[in-house]
Amino acid sequence: MIMVKEFLSGGTFALYSLLCRHANFSLLPNQQASDEELSAYRYGPSTHSNVSLLKRFLEKQKRPRTGLLIVVLFGSSMVIGDGVLTSAIAVMSSLPGLQYSGKKLTKGALLLLACVILISLFALQHIGTHKVAFMFAPIVMLWLISIFCVGLYNIIHWNPKVVSAIYPYYIIKFFRETGRDGWISLGGILLSITGTEAMYADLGHFTAVSIRLAFVFAIYPCLVVQYMGQAAFLSRNLHSIPNSFFESIPDPVFWPIFVVATLSAVVGSQATITATFSVIKQCHALGCFPRVKIVHTSKHIYGQIYIPEINWMLMILTLSITIGFQDTTLIGNAYGLATATLMFITTFLVALVITFVWQKSIWISGMFLLFFGIIEGAYLSAALMKVPQGGWVPLVLSFIFMMIMYIWHYGMRLKYNFDMHNKVPLQWLLGLGPSLGIVRVPGIGLIYTELATGIPAIFSHFVTNLPAFHKVLVFICVKSVPVPYVSSDERFVVGRVCPRPYRMYRCIVRYGYKDIQRDDGDFENQLIQSLAEFIHMEAGEPEFCSSEGSFDGRMMVTRLSSIQSGSTIIATEIEDCSESSSVQSSKSSALLSLRSVYDDENPPVRKQHIRFHLPANRIMDSAIQEELMDLIVAKEAGFAYIMGHSYVKARRSSSCFKKFVIDVGYTFLRKNCRGPSVDLNIPHINLIEVGMIYYV
Repeated sequence: MIMVKEFLSGGTFALYSLLCRHANFSLLPNQQASDEELSAYRYGPSTHSNVSLLKRFLEKQKRPRTGLLIVVLFGSSMVIGDGVLTSAIAVMSSLPGLQYSGKKLTKGALLLLACVILISLFALQHIGTHKVAFMFAPIVMLWLISIFCVGLYNIIHWNPKVVSAIYPYYIIKFFRETGRDGWISLGGILLSITGTEAMYADLGHFTAVSIRLAFVFAIYPCLVVQYMGQAAFLSRNLHSIPNSFFESIPDPVFWPIFVVATLSAVVGSQATITATFSVIKQCHALGCFPRVKIVHTSKHIYGQIYIPEINWMLMILTLSITIGFQDTTLIGNAYGLATATLMFITTFLVALVITFVWQKSIWISGMFLLFFGIIEGAYLSAALMKVPQGGWVPLVLSFIFMMIMYIWHYGMRLKYNFDMHNKVPLQWLLGLGPSLGIVRVPGIGLIYTELATGIPAIFSHFVTNLPAFHKVLVFICVKSVPVPYVSSDERFVVGRVCPRPYRMYRCIVRYGYKDIQRDDGDFENQLIQSLAEFIHMEAGEPEFCSSEGSFDGRMMVTRLSSIQSGSTIIATEIEDCSESSSVQSSKSSALLSLRSVYDDENPPVRKQHIRFHLPANRIMDSAIQEELMDLIVAKEAGFAYIMGHSYVKARRSSSCFKKFVIDVGYTFLRKNCRGPSVDLNIPHINLIEVGMIYYV
């Protein structure tokens, strides 16, 4: 039977992010107090209650937090492996119906047909799900109605007494008489529910009420009636066990149901492929997967993405499993083990959520884990018995993906810790004076850093090697926070790095792990508006920067809705510009010729150009007016995007394992993934990169 998979939304990472919001379980020390003010943080009970001893113990001990991360990565890797196995088993299990229909095809012909369907399925992913998604719901409903009717017919026609199997006494009698063989059979029985459990991982796409109603009144009744119908059919036709589903279909309706079964297999495969894209995107957002190209396939439907590298990798793995096994039984063993493992990990994480998020007693959490853990543990232990018969596949796939994710996260964490311990002292910067000891030229320099506080070591590398810097400097930190979405009104957090004459600011741009970082070309204008609003808000709170040397780390959230309706600065649209403002403002013919050559190779994206000016009818302090005018003039002079090109290497005193992980594993992943400038949609013509080696 072909089970229809729903879209997965990364349930393990959703639960992990929920735990990180209510307890300091994250290994990356980039949390800020202002992050907890996000509206998405307001979930469940207040976090200001008494902290349990267990929570404090886990927050202080690094090994339990590392173990928790590994469990989460392993569960997410199982989801990716599930995406490979679902496509293979869905297509392979729908084709045997051709044999029963009288079309006697050889095993090689069936395998070739399955490979053609799989290649076509993956080749069409780039067009986006929304082009064909309108057909999914009718196909699924038609499929459920079909299996319900066939099951009901088989019950009435072959053996109506099979309905009594609902009585729990028979399952007790079954295990009493079969013993160990009955327990091992649970590994096969597990396949009857795979697909349905994924509905409850889909709370990011649908409401809980809609999922409950769909399961109780549609999915569950149709599945129970269909399996009862197959049992009734087999009770009179034991020779039909290898292909019981298709042989139990009455001849007059065979072909319509076969077509619907094949279409539902494609829908189920499409769902898991899209789910894999979503999970990998979330892993990447939380710093647990290398940078990959993410294509937004729909301008109107939020969150539909396509990842080319992952798509072709999934296709190769799926074809390898299909050609290598050529047997739905072996693939089913692997599929069942992946599902059982994922369910058990999810139960474990929910038990932690009960304790640390819902703040219930540890005894309630323990009873929950014990009750459901025993049930799922029985299925998992039975599925583990199938490891030699194909069950090793999800374990190998999960181990490979888990190692990739953990090595990347480990390297990113060491790099971040290096920046944290080698920050530029603020006193050293203040000693240089407002000119920073160099020439300050017109324009705005956007210095990208991963630090949410402090000045990165790469900045001193810039200052000591460049003879000039821009009049306005903004340290940009693009940060992912452990919430699904961040409202646009809460996205920008702005602060001052040094006293006002230095014209140095910090802007943290926050995204949730489900947010889509669209390249709409309006980032520069939003940044200017946020800085202007910060300058205005700061003027109303003199104590904000009252003490010398305490500027950095004190931030304000600038809400775009209030900016657009406020009167700090006025924005006026002028004609569309195809050239960069930084080049237009330059008198250098060399830069203009360089721009013309660049435009020939990379046609510019036409975007609206906005000019800012101060309101004429508003009275403000002269120092604030001067700072706003400097900001506006610098904006008209143009932007430069400054980024450190870092190379991470292990110290000579490091262990051999650490050297292998950093110098080989992390270095290989960094060289073969997307560059940070491309990932952040930074225009290449305005980019300045300076290399620096990090010895971690």
